[in-house]
Amino acid sequence: MHAKTDRLIQVMLVVVVFGGWQAGVSAKVIDPFFFPAPFDIARQMFTWRADTSFYTHVYITLTETALGYIIGTALGVAGGVWLGLSRRAARILDPFIKGFNAIPRVVLAPIFVLWLGLGLWSKVALAVTLVFFITFFNAMQGVREVNPVVLANARILGANRSALLRHVYFPAAASWILSSLRTSVGFAVVGAIIGEYLGASAGLGYLIAQAEGNFNAVGVFAGIILLAAFVLIIDAVLDVAENRLITWRPNASREATS
Repeated sequence: MHAKTDRLIQVMLVVVVFGGWQAGVSAKVIDPFFFPAPFDIARQMFTWRADTSFYTHVYITLTETALGYIIGTALGVAGGVWLGLSRRAARILDPFIKGFNAIPRVVLAPIFVLWLGLGLWSKVALAVTLVFFITFFNAMQGVREVNPVVLANARILGANRSALLRHVYFPAAASWILSSLRTSVGFAVVGAIIGEYLGASAGLGYLIAQAEGNFNAVGVFAGIILLAAFVLIIDAVLDVAENRLITWRPNASREATS
């Protein structure tokens, strides 16, 4: 019952915000040059939908996002688990990791363009740097948070290193890793979009940059809303995966409805 009420409140908030926005533009209280009417934004999105080239832009941005997300996650989890298990290696590499993490990612974007060109991989590389550290630090912390009693019992039962990784370390770090996966989705999109801003001939970032260059606020807002919708869809998919993978954890939504 509470879940349905919450959904109703969410729908009402959307109606109030966008309805008030549209009413403000119609009453000339809001300047449409800076904040175009929601109806105009929706019309722009439908115009893009009718254009076959729009799907090429979507495909390119999603490909860059997916590759950056997958590669950054794989490297982050592998590195985090390794340094979580090897305290000595973590101490040696700690200043280098912190130093690289302190570099603004926007500064790295022109370097990736210089190294990898204006094609797909310069955007993927930027997305990887944004995703990597989120999953890396969460995976490392998750491994270090393993209950020492559980670890000792597993060793007493004769578990070797691979068995410990599979049955102790990874299950213990699963909540940390999956939490970072949901957070890093938006950063993967940001990396792809920033790369397209700096130089690209296709992609949603290219469409937004083109609209911005023409002072077309409608196109800018339409692109932003589409990007937000993509992130929400991916987040919903990860939510389903999280509930299936971590079956032992209480479901907050079920508890709320009970």
